[in-house]
Amino acid sequence: MRFLVALICISNFAFAQNKIVKNGQLYFSWGYNKEWYTPSTINIKQPELGNDYAFVKVSAHDKIGWDKLFSLPLTVPQYNYRLGYFFNEKQDLAFELNFDHTKFIVTNGQNVRIKGTLNNRQIDSTFVNDESSLRYFLNNGANFFLFNIVKKINIYETKNKNFEVATLLKAGVGPVVPHVENTVFGNPNTPHFQIGGWNTGVEGTIRFLFFKYAYLEYCVKGDYAHYFGLRIYKGKASQTFGTFEMIGNLGVNIPLGKRDKKE
Repeated sequence: MRFLVALICISNFAFAQNKIVKNGQLYFSWGYNKEWYTPSTINIKQPELGNDYAFVKVSAHDKIGWDKLFSLPLTVPQYNYRLGYFFNEKQDLAFELNFDHTKFIVTNGQNVRIKGTLNNRQIDSTFVNDESSLRYFLNNGANFFLFNIVKKINIYETKNKNFEVATLLKAGVGPVVPHVENTVFGNPNTPHFQIGGWNTGVEGTIRFLFFKYAYLEYCVKGDYAHYFGLRIYKGKASQTFGTFEMIGNLGVNIPLGKRDKKE
């Protein structure tokens, strides 16, 4: 909401200038996503238990949920939204708040290497993972926030401008706000949301705009996220992983009009 208020204030400032001002455009989209994750090393520190070890290069998967979209609330599947404002006269540069609700779940049945200090003893061994040894979910969201700069490149438009095709190139940084739920060697944490690190990402989008107001988008995105200070039983966890996303969005474009020069 604060972001939207700020955008409106910017547009009002533009109206006050004594020159022709083509006010920018607001846009908002909602959609759903699919992810693939790089292997990730989960570092565990539990000083009270004498533990300082790592689960090395574990694999994880997502949980799309949108295959059952009409039987679930809209915010249960892996969803995303974008809120942006084109601020220059050509309407090809924008600021954007970019959010992806993504789910990260360590895969059961894989061979996991554990290395470090466990119960004050050195360990370097491998075990087959199940939920009794490592149940590690960011299932209510790995939750990527990005503040993006957007460059729009027009590809095609009809003469009456009732249909347009454009590419949007995006890059940004921001916080991650994961929902952390885990059980490590039989010890569960209390599931919770927290600000748990940062991420940076780039995104390429193709947008199909209909009658100047409604649009469909297909997006691909790469994200790099570093999580730290994640609360676990009597300790903290940290990890870093990359993400590749495919995203489909439905959006609305809101032109803010034009003010003529004052005489």
